[in-house]
Amino acid sequence: MKTTHNHILRRAVLAATLAIGANVIAAPAAKPLADWPHITSAVKQDKAMEARIKQIVAGMTLAQKVGQMTQPEIKFSTPEDIRKYYIGSVLNGGGSWPNGNKHASAADWVKLADAYYDASMNTDMKVQIPVIWGIDAMHGNSNMYGATLFPHNIGLGAANDPKLIGEMAKSVAKAVRATGIDWVFAPTLAVVRDDRWGRTYESFSEDPAIVKAYAGVYVKGLQGNLKDDSTVVATAKHFVGDGGTAEGKDRGENQSTMAEMINIHAQGYYPALQAGVQTVMASFNSWNDVKGGTNHGKMHGSKELLTDALKTKMGFDGLVVSDWNAITEVPGCAEDSCAASINAGVDLVMVPEKWKSFIANTIAQVEKGEIPMSRIDDAVTRILRVKLRAGLFDGKKPSQNAYAGKQEALVYRDLARQAVRESLVLLKNNGGVLPLARGKKILVVGKSADSMMNQSGGWSLTWQGTDNKNSDYTVGDTILAGIQDAVGKDNVSFSENAADVDVSKFDAVIAVIGETPYAEGDGDIGPSGTLRLSGRHPEDLAVLKAVSGKGKPVVTVLVTGRPLYANDIINLSDSVVSAWLPGTEGKGVSDVLFRKADGKVNADFRGKLSFSWPKSACQSPLNVGDAAYDPLFKYGYGLTYASKANVPALDAGVPAGGCGTTTSMPVYNPSDRSTYALSVNSGGKDVALGADLNAVFNLPTVKVETAQINTQQDAKRLTWTGAAKLSATAAQAQRVPAVASTDGALQFDVIVSAAPQGKVSVGMETVELDASVVFQRLVGKGKQTIKIPLSCFSAKGLPLTALSTPFSVSADAPFAATFANIQLVGGAAKDKDALACGDFK
Repeated sequence: MKTTHNHILRRAVLAATLAIGANVIAAPAAKPLADWPHITSAVKQDKAMEARIKQIVAGMTLAQKVGQMTQPEIKFSTPEDIRKYYIGSVLNGGGSWPNGNKHASAADWVKLADAYYDASMNTDMKVQIPVIWGIDAMHGNSNMYGATLFPHNIGLGAANDPKLIGEMAKSVAKAVRATGIDWVFAPTLAVVRDDRWGRTYESFSEDPAIVKAYAGVYVKGLQGNLKDDSTVVATAKHFVGDGGTAEGKDRGENQSTMAEMINIHAQGYYPALQAGVQTVMASFNSWNDVKGGTNHGKMHGSKELLTDALKTKMGFDGLVVSDWNAITEVPGCAEDSCAASINAGVDLVMVPEKWKSFIANTIAQVEKGEIPMSRIDDAVTRILRVKLRAGLFDGKKPSQNAYAGKQEALVYRDLARQAVRESLVLLKNNGGVLPLARGKKILVVGKSADSMMNQSGGWSLTWQGTDNKNSDYTVGDTILAGIQDAVGKDNVSFSENAADVDVSKFDAVIAVIGETPYAEGDGDIGPSGTLRLSGRHPEDLAVLKAVSGKGKPVVTVLVTGRPLYANDIINLSDSVVSAWLPGTEGKGVSDVLFRKADGKVNADFRGKLSFSWPKSACQSPLNVGDAAYDPLFKYGYGLTYASKANVPALDAGVPAGGCGTTTSMPVYNPSDRSTYALSVNSGGKDVALGADLNAVFNLPTVKVETAQINTQQDAKRLTWTGAAKLSATAAQAQRVPAVASTDGALQFDVIVSAAPQGKVSVGMETVELDASVVFQRLVGKGKQTIKIPLSCFSAKGLPLTALSTPFSVSADAPFAATFANIQLVGGAAKDKDALACGDFK
């Protein structure tokens, strides 16, 4: 990281004096912290409650205690499981619903919540302990059909309105209670320092001051007094430093100094803890203080962070929950076993699928002395403390909550529309084109104008936010619908790609373009990739070129999860608005773009950049206070209708080789956004696997499911019963970088769960190698990384200049294996673990 200790001081002064909006009051610069501060929580310990907890713990068996520490996913746990194994908590991941029904009603959710609750209250324990259900309600109750979706955090950061955040959090709590759930995995308190990170939109700002200003009010809005029907348990996440990983790599390494970690990345946790947040989620990332010479390792295995810093120094007495299968990140741990993480301070372990073996393994580890019983008792004490404080022991079923099953409690349209208006940032308005007059003929173009999926982004109904149609959003409006409402449907024409449209027939053009949905590492931009929007979405540049320079003003609305290098698009536009990811209320955009019927301004722009906007394609990291800070639009920038400044023509150059030399070429890895798509040929028919990660394909000779090898839903599990072939293909052959082919290898991760009963081949293009013996050797050995020298294929006549099918695997008889992280890697053929061509028949 570039930020030094002196820069932290400068940033503290800047954050204290730069009023981004009317809602921020300047304050004296705070002195940087030298160590983790003690925080006095608004939620105090109660002696009678503590005595009750001690008594309950004393009467529990080891199996009951470990059950309380275990959190499976609803897809993999029934109410009977909760009763039998004394499960303390369940969760549903993004894109997981009761009975797998995406359109489940609030009443359907409550029915399942009641079933889990009833099971937890019908065990053979001395004292019945109610189960608690956690959910990612990221921007509204965002996994729920019929719920209002607010702008993602990046937009809320631009609004810089803490009061709005508090009101939004209150509405989210009610919407979650409507589904019978009582725990929310929010707010995210990441301070993003490299916008290549795929979770940038989950952060309020690159500036810890905004994150700090929001954290406490967000927690208070969710938790209230922890007892009312309208409150839920909140979670501060992800502790700590997730937004500061090198190169913006998800789950990567944060290389901050201690001063930077405490004064930048942890700033949101202090007000959250002070507000009484009851749970903290540990982060996937690791921390290596390179300058200080201390490698702290993975957060999930760090006693120094989870226990010494968070619980002891800062005084947190709630529970620490792990992230999705995150214990696998800790050295020596597996998906169902991690004494190191529990000993480090994780109290409740998120084990979505393999929770039964996790319980058995953990019990054995306690019995062997690998986990002290005192650590188990402390974890259960913390879990019970949170449940008691939240009123779970009050004898009320989820269905007895005042909001339970009420579909209307999911809807907060006016508040969300206000949030959209406040979050919009006007980047360019040459010639005062905006606001547009009503009654004019408007041409609307661009892929995101009539797409609830694109404007909602990731964590919307599904985990990635993909595989959604407009009909999946029963409440809300697209940006196109908002424009039609503002000026009259008869005055609006829509053409997504602007093909064969006569621009001269219109008074103005509005282009709504930008990124398509992604979540977590799937949105990462690799170190060789650029921040250029049109590089990843050339269709946006094409649509702008089709309408620009035709004598009519062009207003471009950018729908993105981060600031992007868009100089070519800005040059083709008279006005440019950053709408971020506005959620379901598209009319909030048109509220600001158009005048009132009487010609007066309807609503002015008030959003200001909470992230610096890049001037060049490789300008990341880019943060206010950095040395040589030189963005295109500075942190805090944002025009209003009173602004007179024009944006001149910009240099739109892009480095020919990207942002560095790459030694790999992705084939199938969601985080690399590869152009290759997976398909399966079974029974003579090709079936595209598509973007729906929840889809299961039961084909004539093979079953295909989404699975995990390294990260959540990163792999495909195939169970062959007959001849079938998995292929990664592109419509056009993709050039292979020379550095990727030099001593290169076809590399992929695999778990072989059932030995091949016949021939298994691995192929590139039409060249196939018999890998039957290779896969036979891997049965039951867990994750293995296969490296096949590219020379094995070129020796059979395959040219390695460009490839349309760089990977395939076929079997002609029963076989079961899971595949992930498929790529061509330069130099990998020389690795000691690389296979030899002689390994293949």
